[in-house]
Amino acid sequence: MSNRSVVHASFTITRVYDAPPARVFKVFSNEEAKRKWFAGPPGWTLLKREFDFREGGREHLAGRHGAGTVSVFDCFYQDIVPDERIIYSYVMHLDGRKISVSQAAIELKPEGKKTKMTLTEYGDYLDGYDDAASREHGTNFLMDALGKSLAD
Repeated sequence: MSNRSVVHASFTITRVYDAPPARVFKVFSNEEAKRKWFAGPPGWTLLKREFDFREGGREHLAGRHGAGTVSVFDCFYQDIVPDERIIYSYVMHLDGRKISVSQAAIELKPEGKKTKMTLTEYGDYLDGYDDAASREHGTNFLMDALGKSLAD
């Protein structure tokens, strides 16, 4: 029998993107636009992707890292207000082992011709997988990639 545990952590990331809220919302809500920035780190190979962006919809992303580890992101969209807010929950697996359950809120606010994006995430890291700092680092990497995709 393995030891069961839960470690709780949260973080907030803020960015100001040089694009209006509708454009920033689109890179979350449009599958083609999201493919440009939402993927694994360098060396990661896509295995499966499903995308159903709507309240009650699901997103699924699975891939293999260079060392062979398979990661799976399973997302459920809880609340969507176009151009303003996205709230979703998701479960992460590594090699079939559930490592975390999280909820995230993305808020988009106009700042002149730009958008202030605030992402707040609450995570429960399971059964010895206590790597909240890595999750925050990875999310920062993705938000930087999102910003670069807006310049395309």
